[in-house]
Amino acid sequence: MSISNSMLDKIRGGLYGQALGDAFAMPALLTPQDTWDRFGGWIEDFLPGPDDHPVHFGLPAGKVTDDTEQAFALANMIIQDGKVTAEGVAKAVVNWYDSIGGDDSPYVGPSTRRAVLAIKRGEDIYTSGSRGDTNGSAMRVSPIGLINPGDLEGAVDDAYISCIPTHHTDVAISGAAAIAGAIALSMADGSQLEEIVDAGCKAADMGRELGNRWLGASVSRRIRMAVEIAQSSKNARERIQDLFEVIGTSLAIPESVPAAFGVLVMAQGDPLQTAKYSAALSGDADTIGAMACSIAGAWKGISAFDQKYLEKINQVNPEFNFEEVAVGLHKLAEKNTKAGITR
Repeated sequence: MSISNSMLDKIRGGLYGQALGDAFAMPALLTPQDTWDRFGGWIEDFLPGPDDHPVHFGLPAGKVTDDTEQAFALANMIIQDGKVTAEGVAKAVVNWYDSIGGDDSPYVGPSTRRAVLAIKRGEDIYTSGSRGDTNGSAMRVSPIGLINPGDLEGAVDDAYISCIPTHHTDVAISGAAAIAGAIALSMADGSQLEEIVDAGCKAADMGRELGNRWLGASVSRRIRMAVEIAQSSKNARERIQDLFEVIGTSLAIPESVPAAFGVLVMAQGDPLQTAKYSAALSGDADTIGAMACSIAGAWKGISAFDQKYLEKINQVNPEFNFEEVAVGLHKLAEKNTKAGITR
């Protein structure tokens, strides 16, 4: 599997994709019809969080949420440590939680909050995530796919490690592995969208064999269901509604991760169109957008992004140094690629 000199551009695309999908879908309401009625159709640009939004009220247009915040916290810790470690992930997540005032924050996920509070009480990080089953594991995992270009097994292994402190259940690991695996395959030269979906399904099944046994539908089979809906002959608005009603958009891993693959396929992997469909899908749309657009961005590379969206993301989110993080991840990706060649 060939990995070219465009690797850095793909890493930049994956990071900016994460932020684009997150911020674009941030204003979406709880159902597609609610979002459609409120905004008069498709969301076509960055918009502020509505005053009556249950979580994102008061956020300015272009602002990212916990999805991107945690992804960058994870990325910076991986760069610092030179690899993915459970201890590093635990430290990154706890530091992030404290930095945003997690005890009073409306958007800390239930699994993350439970695990962080357990860690703060002194619980072992290898048991603190034993019941974590929601999509926090998958929403932050994009850096792991980016440092494992073309290496599905490496992406799954690192995704598993990243889940240990907060989401150490088989279903949560399955979802994280699906996203990381799809991004890893997106980094390979000449990869096709169908192959990326297949990689996500294979990685989901590999991840399902890891961690604590837990309840939850098959992530890979529900990805296939979402793709079937995405490729139906119905119009785009009808397919969005079907994804919402049949696949779902809640914090549940077997809903939100397959939904992300659904909008990715609907948009044929275009980052901006993927963001628009994610916003229309509603529910936990920012997380779905972050996951789907990180795959799209890694596949298409930074050249697929309109400069005005990149400028807006940087302007509204100055705390994130996208270029510095991209360079740091690129060094690890090159190291991992060389290690893979010599194995």
